[in-house]
Amino acid sequence: MKEIQINKTSYGEKKSLGFILGPCVIESLEQLQEICGYLKEHLPFPFIFKASFDKANRSSIDSYRGPGIEKGLEYLAKIKKEFDVAVTTDIHLPEHAKIAAEVCDILQIPAFLARQTDVLIAAAKTTLPIHVKKAQFMAPSDMQHVAKKILSTGNEQIIFTDRGTSFGYHNLVNDFRSIPIMKKYCSATCYDVTHSGQLPGQGQESGGEKAFMEPLSKAAVAAGADILFLETHPNPSEAKSDKTTQWPLKETPALLKKLYNLREHLLLAENNLSIC
Repeated sequence: MKEIQINKTSYGEKKSLGFILGPCVIESLEQLQEICGYLKEHLPFPFIFKASFDKANRSSIDSYRGPGIEKGLEYLAKIKKEFDVAVTTDIHLPEHAKIAAEVCDILQIPAFLARQTDVLIAAAKTTLPIHVKKAQFMAPSDMQHVAKKILSTGNEQIIFTDRGTSFGYHNLVNDFRSIPIMKKYCSATCYDVTHSGQLPGQGQESGGEKAFMEPLSKAAVAAGADILFLETHPNPSEAKSDKTTQWPLKETPALLKKLYNLREHLLLAENNLSIC
C-alpha cells in the first residue's frame, strides 16, 4: 500500500481524502490570513495550504504575477507558524527549489514544467515530497518518466496530479483513467479541481466552467484520487488570477465535507464487500 506523510498526516491508498487549498496567487498577507483562518475554523480535517509567489505562465504580459519569491515565502512562513499548517508553493526554476524548501513542506511543479529535468531534479534533491501536475499535453503513462527522474535522486515521495488534457484549442477534458494509471508511478494521486475546470486562452486570461467542478470532483474521488487540489478566494470575481474557477471561500467547507464523506463511504464499502 502506497502512502506519503506530510506534517504528520498520511495520504494515499486506504487513507482519508487529503486537500491542497488556498488562493491561486498571493495578493497580500492579509488575504492569506483570511483564507487560511477561515479554512482552519470550518474544516474538521487537516489540509495543505497553497499559494503562488509568482504566476510565471500568465497569458498576458499585463497580468498580475505575484509578490515574488522573497516576499511570497516570507508570507507563507508566517501562515505556517500562525495557523500550524503545512504549506506549499510552485517553483519555476532549479534555483527556486532550495530557497522554497526552507519554508515549504512540499514542492509543487507546474504542469507546463512537468518534463523539465533540471527543475525536477533540483526539487527532488531537497528531499521534500514533490507534487507534479501532469502536463495538458502528456498521456498519464508518460508520468513514469517523470517518476524516474525524481527517483534517480533517491527521493520516493511523489504526488502526481491530473489537471485536464488539451482537447483541441481552448478546451480541457478529464480522462479519469489517468488516476489509476498514474497511481502505479507515485505515492499518492491528486485531482486539480480548479484547473481542470479551465477554458485556456480566452483572450488575456483563462476562462472556466465552474458548474462542472463539483461533479468532476466526485468522479475523481470515485476513480481513486487521494488528494484534491482546490483554489479558493473570498471574492473570486475580484481575484487577480483564475477568477472564473476559484471557489468562493464561504462555500468551500460545504463542498469539501461532501467530497471527504464520499471518500469515507467508498473506503467503507470497499472494506465491507466481503459481506455482500
